[in-house]
Amino acid sequence: MKRICCLLLVLIFFSKEIFSQSDSLPVGTYPDAIPVTHFPDRLHAFVWRNWNLVSLDAMSRAIGCKESDISRIAVSMGLPPYIAVDESFKNRIYITVIRRNWHLLPYDQLLKLLGMSSHELSVALKEDDFLFIKLGSLKPKVGELRYVAPGPETVAGAAAIKKIADKYFHQQATVPRFKFIEELSRVSLNSNISKPAVGDINALPRIVYSYFGIFGDPLSDTSRDPYPDGLLEKLSRSGVNGIWMHTVLNQMAPGGKDFPEFGAGYEVRIHNLKKIVERAAKYGIGIYLYMNEPRAMPASFFTNRSGMQGTKEGSFYAMCTSSTTVTNWMRASLAFVFKNVPGLAGVLTITASENFTNCASHGHPELCSRCSQRSYADIIAGVNRVIEEGVHAGNPNAKVVVWDWGWHNHGLAQDVITALPKSVYLMSVSEWAKPISRGGIESKVGEYSLSAVGPGPRATQHWAWAKQAGLKTFAKVQVNNSWELSAVPWLPVFDLVQQHISALSNYAMDGLMLSWSLGGYPSPNMTIADLCLNQGRSAGSDLLDGVAADRYGPAAVHAAREAWTAFSKAFEAYPYNVSTLYLGPQQYGPANLLYEKATGYKATMVGFPYDDLTGWRGIYPDSVFINQFRSVADGWLKGLEYFRQVKNISNGLHRHTALSDERIAAAAYLHFASVVNQARFIVFRDSLTSRQPPDAVRKTIRQNIRTILENEISLAAELYRICREDSRIGYEASNQYYYVVQDLVEKILNCQFLLTIFKD
Repeated sequence: MKRICCLLLVLIFFSKEIFSQSDSLPVGTYPDAIPVTHFPDRLHAFVWRNWNLVSLDAMSRAIGCKESDISRIAVSMGLPPYIAVDESFKNRIYITVIRRNWHLLPYDQLLKLLGMSSHELSVALKEDDFLFIKLGSLKPKVGELRYVAPGPETVAGAAAIKKIADKYFHQQATVPRFKFIEELSRVSLNSNISKPAVGDINALPRIVYSYFGIFGDPLSDTSRDPYPDGLLEKLSRSGVNGIWMHTVLNQMAPGGKDFPEFGAGYEVRIHNLKKIVERAAKYGIGIYLYMNEPRAMPASFFTNRSGMQGTKEGSFYAMCTSSTTVTNWMRASLAFVFKNVPGLAGVLTITASENFTNCASHGHPELCSRCSQRSYADIIAGVNRVIEEGVHAGNPNAKVVVWDWGWHNHGLAQDVITALPKSVYLMSVSEWAKPISRGGIESKVGEYSLSAVGPGPRATQHWAWAKQAGLKTFAKVQVNNSWELSAVPWLPVFDLVQQHISALSNYAMDGLMLSWSLGGYPSPNMTIADLCLNQGRSAGSDLLDGVAADRYGPAAVHAAREAWTAFSKAFEAYPYNVSTLYLGPQQYGPANLLYEKATGYKATMVGFPYDDLTGWRGIYPDSVFINQFRSVADGWLKGLEYFRQVKNISNGLHRHTALSDERIAAAAYLHFASVVNQARFIVFRDSLTSRQPPDAVRKTIRQNIRTILENEISLAAELYRICREDSRIGYEASNQYYYVVQDLVEKILNCQFLLTIFKD
C-alpha cells in the first residue's frame, strides 16, 4: 500500500502540470491559500512566523519596507527581543522557513526571504528528501504581500495579541535553537574509545544517520559538519560503529568522455569525505555512502545519448542500466571513490525507492525497449551487481549492503535475492508484514514501527533465502523513534527495544541499520540495543535494571522500570497505519493549528497535517483512531507519574539526566494527547454543519469544542515551557524544526480566537 501511495505522489510530482509555471518552480493544482484569521492580517502573521528565524534585512526586502517597520509590528504583538539570526544555521532551518510561509507568500517573495534563486529552490524542492511532496505537491495561491502601515483596527488586534503573548515570551530565557549541536559536538575530557578498528571485517556493523545530518550535497560545504568529533564519540559510546550519509554518484567522480558534465566539484567532495572518514575512524566508526542510483535525468540529457534513455516518468528518463555505457560509468565512478577514499566502510543500496532510478525501479521495465527483454530480477540484481563490482574494485574489503525495499511492490523477492552477488549483505526491514490488531482493526506493519516488535514474516523469509544463497544478512530497525513520533530524539519504550533486538539474536544477523534520517541521537535506546547485541539470547531484564541504575542511580531503578514498562505498554496501542505515520498530526502535536471551517486541504507526507482527519486515520474509523490515541496518552501519563518518582529520588548528575529524560517523555505525551484533541475537534466541528443537529445538541457540541480548545491551550503552553528548556524537541534532520516556540504561542492565539467563534 505504501509503495502505491509513494508512486502516485512521485508521478504527481513529475507531472507537466506541476512544472508548468515560470522559472520551473512547481505549483501543482494551485488552490487558494488558507487565511490566517487569528492574526489582524497577513502582514502580522508574516512578522510573527519569521521573527528571529529570518534576518530583519531579509524580511524587509521580501515585503518592501524598512527593518524598523518590521520591528514595530513585532513589538506591537509582544514578540520577544530581536536576536540576530545566525547565518551558519541558514541551511538547517530553510525547510522550516518554507513551511511557515507556504500559505503567506508567493514564490517571488519567498525567494527573497530565503535568499535563494529560483533554480536553487527548484532543485531543493525536487532533491531534498521529496520536499515538494512533503509540501503537498502544490503551491497555495496567494497574492503579493506588501507593507502597509497598520490602521486603528489592526493596531487594536495586535494589542490583543500582545496581552496573550506577554504571558509567555517574558518568562525565563529560551535556550537557543540548535543548542543541541553545540552539546553533541563537545568531546568529553576522557575521549578514549575502546572499539574495534573500522577495517575489522568481523565487527558487526551498527549503522545510523547523523542526528543533524544534511541531505542534498553535504560534502560540498565544509562549514556544516554533520559529524563533529563529539557526536562521533557519543555514538561510539552508544555502540554505533557506522554512519551512513546521503550522496549522489554523479557528483562524486569525473564522468569521463561519456558524461563530461558529471563530477563538477568532485575534488572538494572527495577531500571532505576523506577528512570525515579519517576522523570517524578514530572512534571506531566507518562511513557508508547511500547509493540510490543511477539518478533519472531530463530529456535534454539524452540528446545524442538515445541508447542510454530508459523508462520515462513525467519529464524524466531513467539512465538505462541495460546500457553498458551507463553501467561502466557507475562501476568506474564507485571504483574511483573507493580508491581515493580508502577508509570508506561501504555502501547501502536501494534500487526500488520513491526516487526514480533504474528502468524497473517503479515496476515498469516493459516501458523500456531494452529492459523489456530482461526479467525484473535481472535488472534489480544487475544494478546491485554493478555497484558491488565498482565498490570492490576500489576496496575489496568494503561492505555492500543491499536493501530489498520496494522489490516486487514490497512482496517476496526470492528471484532477486538468489541473483545477487555472493559478497553482499541482504537488508530487510525487520518488522515488515508483522500482523497487528489495534482497536479491533486487523492489519500488517509496513515499516517505521517501534510499537510493533519484529521481526515479521517478510524479513525472516528474505533472510532465510539470503542465507541459503550464501549471503550475509542485515536488519533495518528504528531503535530511537519512528514516524509514529519523530519530534523527540528518542522514545522511552525500552521494553519494546529490548524485545525487538533480543528477538533478532535468533536470526544471527550480520549487521543492523538502526535509523533512517530520523533516530540518530546517541541515546539509551542505542545503549540497550548494543547491550542486547553483545549479550545475545542471554540478555534478561537485569539489562534494563543496569541502564536505569547508570542513568538515575540504584535507588531509582524500580520506579524507572515501572515508567518504561508503562510507556511501552501504552505505545502498543498506537493506531499504526502508513496513512497515520505519514499524514497524521503527531509530528506537530499542539503546534498544529485548528480551523473554524474545513480547509479542504489534504494532509501531506510529514509536512502539513491540516485538518484532514480522513487522511490521518487511514484504516481506522474516527472513534477507533481517537480511542487508540487516547489509550496511548492515558498509558503514557501513568508512566510519567512513575517517572516523577525517579526525578525525586535521583540527585546530582543522575537528577540532571532524569530531568532531561522527563522533558522528552512529557513532550511525547503532549503530542499524543493533542492528536486526541484535534481529531475530536474536527468531528464536533463538522457535525455542526453536516448533521444540522437541534439547538440543544448544538449547544452541547459547542461546549465540547470549547473544552477541547481550553485543553489544547494547556497542552501548547506546557510544550512551550519544555521547548524553552530543550532545543531537541520538535526537530528531525530531514524536516528540520517542525515547530519553534512562537508556533506554540500562535496555537494559543489560534485557540483563543476559536473560543470567540464557538461561544454560546
